[in-house]
Amino acid sequence: MNSKHQYVELNDGHFIPRLGFGTYKPQEVPNSKTIEATKIAIEAGFRHIDCAYAYQVEEEVGLAIRSKIADGTVKREDIFYTSKLWSTFHRPELVQSCLEKSLKKLNFDYVDLYLIHSPMELKPGEELFPKDENGKTIYDHVDLCAVWEAMEKCKDAGLAKSIGVSNFNRRQLEMILNKPGLKYKPVCNQVECHVYHNQRKLLDFCKSKNIVLVAYGALGTQRDKQWVDQSSPVLLDDPVLGALAKKHKRSPALIALRYQLQRGVVVLAQSFKENEIKENIQVFDFELTAEDMKDLDDLNRNYRYLAAEFGADHPNYPFADEY
Repeated sequence: MNSKHQYVELNDGHFIPRLGFGTYKPQEVPNSKTIEATKIAIEAGFRHIDCAYAYQVEEEVGLAIRSKIADGTVKREDIFYTSKLWSTFHRPELVQSCLEKSLKKLNFDYVDLYLIHSPMELKPGEELFPKDENGKTIYDHVDLCAVWEAMEKCKDAGLAKSIGVSNFNRRQLEMILNKPGLKYKPVCNQVECHVYHNQRKLLDFCKSKNIVLVAYGALGTQRDKQWVDQSSPVLLDDPVLGALAKKHKRSPALIALRYQLQRGVVVLAQSFKENEIKENIQVFDFELTAEDMKDLDDLNRNYRYLAAEFGADHPNYPFADEY
């Protein structure tokens, strides 16, 4: 594969592979599946592995990566590994401890990219989603700029090569960009992005600030019952994707991924099926026409599969703004 098509330069001089392998898994999927799928992904050619403290599979993902290093398939420096700071660790004195927990699980010295997983801070403690006796999520109050300063320290300590954000809206990004004494700009903003929610305005804003947009949910998410309305439309069943798949003799998933690459978006693909994982890496082997791209643009309906309803009344809830 032509490597010049496969990497994007970040605003700190590091390079991120344009296609990544997502490791989030619904609760009903056993953790062992993650080890297997991650190994298959690396064997197939994926070099960008996206994970997070909150996914609770970093031990498994680390095991898979280390086994592929041990058998000579890759070196550590060939892998671009992303982890994320969870919302219960937003207090500046806790930020580095979350990253250190991830590194310990992974058995790594550093991550390539560390993201603030969400702008919504939650009460510190062992629970990922702390709730009160009425089942309501318990929030915390931390200045996002203070969280960012603690992220900068993680980069200075060599624990993260690059730092960025996830699920931030334009206003929240600007807050960090305009912060007095900003040392490092976020290199990326990882958000839900697919043909039903193409994030055009946020993408244009990020491009204007030299911030890469990374798309999760590009294939319509894993439809995890815990988070996704099961009556929501199945993205890959869309007739327009289907027609373009026929035209290009590719799968609807490949059309959905290729769409993002041609917009300058770094895209994450997620699957636990060997045939799908191997197929998804073939996204560099064909091109969509300008007309195809317009047909896909026209599918946008600003529809979110993952609206994070648990935090809808949080002062930092990011999805109330237009973008």
